[in-house]
Amino acid sequence: MPESSRAELLERFQRAQALITDRVDAVEAGQWDAPALPGWTVADLVAHLTAMQLAAARLLAGGPADDADVLPAATDALLGDDPLTAWETAADSALAAWAAEDALTRTVELPAGPVPGGEHLVAITADLVVHASDLARATGGDTYLDGELVAAALRYAEARLGNDGVPGLVDPPIAVPPGADPQTRLLARFGRPV
Repeated sequence: MPESSRAELLERFQRAQALITDRVDAVEAGQWDAPALPGWTVADLVAHLTAMQLAAARLLAGGPADDADVLPAATDALLGDDPLTAWETAADSALAAWAAEDALTRTVELPAGPVPGGEHLVAITADLVVHASDLARATGGDTYLDGELVAAALRYAEARLGNDGVPGLVDPPIAVPPGADPQTRLLARFGRPV
């Protein structure tokens, strides 16, 4: 994976957060219970994203990962009556944590083992990009993803995701025709039907 500067990584992360903000803001009242991913509603997916953002400060401070960071059991408790505000508050908190001068050089303890902060930021940025597509598909929203973010997420996926995906988290990749565009390749790499 090509090296990116701290500023580039933070800027991509913030832009990926903005993709989610736009899509959460576009969710209509009757769409929160719509299926977004197998076993998850739109609300569950937004709760997952919110929990991941809330975990940033704890993980960067050396705290342990928690299963609730990935699969939150308390969607209503996380999102309350205003999912957009819950998401935005969590996203702001995460951005502040990642913007700390040494955040990218810290070690983050994940269930799979310790990971350099910079690598984890690249991974969660890619996660946000893919989930922006999931939210858009579930709600009939704009499925276009920023080409630069797609390219960065695809580089991550091709370098880090195995042929079996990540059991319990990322489905195995789906074959795409030769010459498929980068967004199609990215989504297929994360096991999303194209």
